[in-house]
Amino acid sequence: MSNIGLIIEEKSADIGNFLVGRLLPFREKRAVGPFVFIDHMGPSELKDYQNLDVPPHPHIGLSTLTYLLEGSIFHRDSIGSALEIKPGAVNWMTAGKGVVHSERTPKYLRTTDKKLHGFQIWVGLPKHLEQTEPTFHHIEADQIPVWEEDGIQYKLIAGEAFGRKSAVPVHSKLFFIEIKTKEAKKISIGKDLYGEAAMYVLDGTVSTDGNSYGSKQLMIAKNTELCEFEMSENGTVYLFGGEPFDEERFIFWNFVNSDKELIDKAKVDWNEQNHEAFPLVPGDEKEYVPLPKAILNRK
Repeated sequence: MSNIGLIIEEKSADIGNFLVGRLLPFREKRAVGPFVFIDHMGPSELKDYQNLDVPPHPHIGLSTLTYLLEGSIFHRDSIGSALEIKPGAVNWMTAGKGVVHSERTPKYLRTTDKKLHGFQIWVGLPKHLEQTEPTFHHIEADQIPVWEEDGIQYKLIAGEAFGRKSAVPVHSKLFFIEIKTKEAKKISIGKDLYGEAAMYVLDGTVSTDGNSYGSKQLMIAKNTELCEFEMSENGTVYLFGGEPFDEERFIFWNFVNSDKELIDKAKVDWNEQNHEAFPLVPGDEKEYVPLPKAILNRK
């Protein structure tokens, strides 16, 4: 019997100059472990007049994880963080009770041709941390565990697996893993995983149970312990998952929480620009993303 419980082809959406692949949430599967939202950004070739400009916008009840394969993003937030993220590094921002951040092309790249490719991920917070103070951590690429076994390269971007632990300060038991192959290889890692697991094929193909799956497909395993598959040459896949929460997580726009009342409060606070709940972003105070009217009245 196949261990693949659900195949989700990437749903593309045009957001300004970028093609974003919305992987989670999906109608049949709202979360995988604590992961509640995954966007595949690009790959995009941007001209000298095209730039990423996501003005200040709010979050509650989650941690955001940004991981770039190509390009650069300058991050600013209401905590006071202001720095550039480059490929291989991780930005980990925990919103808790409320944070605001912006994401833009750095100044030195704004008048030159450039590329942008990566993942933006939301991870739900354990219930007791949903109202915590916001925090931000930047983890450089050389702090991320990378190793090779039998010609297979592994990178533990976040969480715990294979007896290793990433430097990303996650708040629950999870894993986000990159696997690369130069030659065709059989991968058997079920014993090293736990909870729920999904796999995203970026490059090459993956074969399991006599079926092959190409790029831009998300595969969710029925049984994590049976995670075994074959990767083609020059393949790249990402595995993510972990222990799911006991309570359901609700998502409305940029807000995630187990308590709908806190989401409703966040809607009102942002709509009214309550700067006690959602402080301004130092260095990026002039703009903000308005709350969509359809979101304000949705229950």
